Amino acid sequence: MVSRAESAAATRRALLDDAAELLDSGGPGAVTLREVGARAGVSRGAPYRHFVDKESLLTAVAAEAWEHLGDRMQALRGDNATVPAEALRGDNATVPAVALRAALAEVIAISRRQPYLYDLMFRTPTADPAAVVRAAQRMCDEFAAIVTTVVGEQDAERCASVLLTGAHGAAGLESSGLLTTDKWQTNADDLIDTLIAAVTQR
Repeated sequence: MVSRAESAAATRRALLDDAAELLDSGGPGAVTLREVGARAGVSRGAPYRHFVDKESLLTAVAAEAWEHLGDRMQALRGDNATVPAEALRGDNATVPAVALRAALAEVIAISRRQPYLYDLMFRTPTADPAAVVRAAQRMCDEFAAIVTTVVGEQDAERCASVLLTGAHGAAGLESSGLLTTDKWQTNADDLIDTLIAAVTQR
């Protein structure tokens, strides 16, 4: 028999999954507690037992996205010993640099596959931001650990902030279409490679 706690957890999981799907398909405007509840097959009042309002639901979706990105960063740290160096474009690839490029590529991939979610992740939450801040900080810590293997502990935090800022900027410029104009003719992947080269060839 399913316990009340297990049932509540399953309902919350379904609400988060359906909210994420609605966000991907139509942006924040497509997400309503009524529609999310209908998709999850629960009563109209059930979503409100888990989330005070739409903003608190969207904040939970953003926090979970940061958690997933943090999990991926952690996995890449574990891949340092086995990932093939040739996976990094360029002649001076090292195993840690491969993991670093893969980490930045994860950020770019979200901006491409799930642009509404990406925007939500980097938006200041209007609901309680504690969960988002905690999850984002954990991701940053995992990313900084990857950077440490490339540049050393002394410069890791500064380089990590530069790299994440650069990747975020590249993602934004790419999504706007500015990188493909006649003036630039580049993409976020090329900019990531330039950033990594600047860090690793100091």
